[in-house]
Amino acid sequence: MADMTTDPALVARIEASFAKQAMMSTLGARLVRVAPGEVEIAMPASPHLSQQHGFVHAGAVATIADSAAGYAGLTTMPAGNGILTAEFKINLLAPATGDELVAKGRVVKAGRTLTLAMAEVFAVTDGRPRLCAMLTATLMAIVAREGISD
Repeated sequence: MADMTTDPALVARIEASFAKQAMMSTLGARLVRVAPGEVEIAMPASPHLSQQHGFVHAGAVATIADSAAGYAGLTTMPAGNGILTAEFKINLLAPATGDELVAKGRVVKAGRTLTLAMAEVFAVTDGRPRLCAMLTATLMAIVAREGISD
């Protein structure tokens, strides 16, 4: 999952946090890649996640995009600190159909208090990815707050 240069402690921290996310479990999502400032999440394009036309619901697309951007941001935070999305905007570019969706999150600019991140979501069919959504997010650092850490 991790790049060869990624600190194993960082990967373990992101994996542990991801494992606590019931929503990711509900969607059948899994971590694919963790690197400093970058996280990739994949989920199956399951029929139980579809809207009335058979496409994966935009809410599910936004959820994995938000998580990919958020976890990318968390990779830039010191251990023990948390991060929360303050706002996001998503552009839905094409219907989310195929075998699976892959969200690739990356940090655009990390700050002490606010971090700007983005995610691209690809609908993958027969191994061929097609960009179906783009998300930008403002993330807020959570420092020394009981109950909120990595």
